[in-house]
Amino acid sequence: MSFFSDLISTVFERQYRSASERDHSGRSIEELSEALLGSSGEVSGMTLARHVLDRYAELDDDGKHAFFAFLTDQLGIDAERVRTTLAAYEFAPTKATYRAFLAASEARRQELARRLNQVPGATGRLVEMRKDLLRLMRDAPELAVVDLDFRHLFASWFNRGFLVLRPINWDSPAGILEKIIAYEAVHEIGSWQELRGRVQPEDRRCFAFFHPTMPNEPLIFVEVALTRGIASSVQGVLSDKRDIIRADEADTAVFYSISNCQDGLAGISFGNSLIKQVVADLSRELPGLKTFITLSPIPGLSRWVTETDTKLPDDTSEQQRQRAAYYLLKAKRGDGTPFDPVARFHLGNGALVHAVHAGADVSENGLAQSGGAMVNYLYDLSLITQNHERYASSQKIAASSEVTALAKAAQKQTA
Repeated sequence: MSFFSDLISTVFERQYRSASERDHSGRSIEELSEALLGSSGEVSGMTLARHVLDRYAELDDDGKHAFFAFLTDQLGIDAERVRTTLAAYEFAPTKATYRAFLAASEARRQELARRLNQVPGATGRLVEMRKDLLRLMRDAPELAVVDLDFRHLFASWFNRGFLVLRPINWDSPAGILEKIIAYEAVHEIGSWQELRGRVQPEDRRCFAFFHPTMPNEPLIFVEVALTRGIASSVQGVLSDKRDIIRADEADTAVFYSISNCQDGLAGISFGNSLIKQVVADLSRELPGLKTFITLSPIPGLSRWVTETDTKLPDDTSEQQRQRAAYYLLKAKRGDGTPFDPVARFHLGNGALVHAVHAGADVSENGLAQSGGAMVNYLYDLSLITQNHERYASSQKIAASSEVTALAKAAQKQTA
């Protein structure tokens, strides 16, 4: 019955859409949006939603800015209505007064987004719409209220319960593999051969989160090296001349690259869930794995050195390791959290700063952002919860005794 219902609905929708092309062709995107909010029929609503999305895709930046301004000014909340319905609920807290208050306190643009999202494929188009919004907000901060609504909806739509973890290997569809090359944000993949070296060997793994409505678009992916011992340089991890080991011979899983793929989902965190899920899956597959650790860049180090006029050695000396350790443990933002964005991510997940390495990334990007230094963040499964809670409550950074000693040595030199 469901099949025939869908079939009949599709036929009616096509007929309705064809007939409505003439009716809607002269209407602005703002008028179409208001009509969508006022529609009560499923078919008519879906047709209007398609028109809005199609019309948006045709807009230039000025048109997109005008549309977001419309969402800001015309589809927000009515403060007086909020006050009135809240007073009514306080006077008589019933189901009806509570429903009225909920309706008043939600911006109409949230309902517009929900109605747009009923169109197949609309979720990805709304993610692209937010990507545009974030770009335009740089010169138009007044549009930020619209982004708050996008974030609120996306946090629900992209909840971990909806995400699907899929392994990426050389047998994955070519379209997915192309996107892994394009979205790699940490260590550039320069060719198909390089990609093959990252996903085909037995001692390499790659995993990505997908959303059911965007089955061919990875949201975030992580690349993993299975090793004996902890990796201290990305050159060693990526070398095509290394000795490839059997997966069951490895005792360590090294997370050496984590890349977010969708700019329109900035601020919607997947990394924490991704790492935990991959750790769980690898532990089941390979019980010989005892250590789960990252080999991470230190992207804020060079900028911090410049802004604080701190000297950073150019060679691979112990002094460089000391300076990197000091930066990771002591350089803080105004809110007390680490200056380094990657540090904030892993420490917030409950990892600890395990070791720092000089000359660990001698690529052009690695030298530019950190003088070649890299860091291992250790995910000790017995300490993750404790580390996370201490960091969340008091910004306490968990670190090994070695890293702590390096930071203290750097502090003595600058005293």
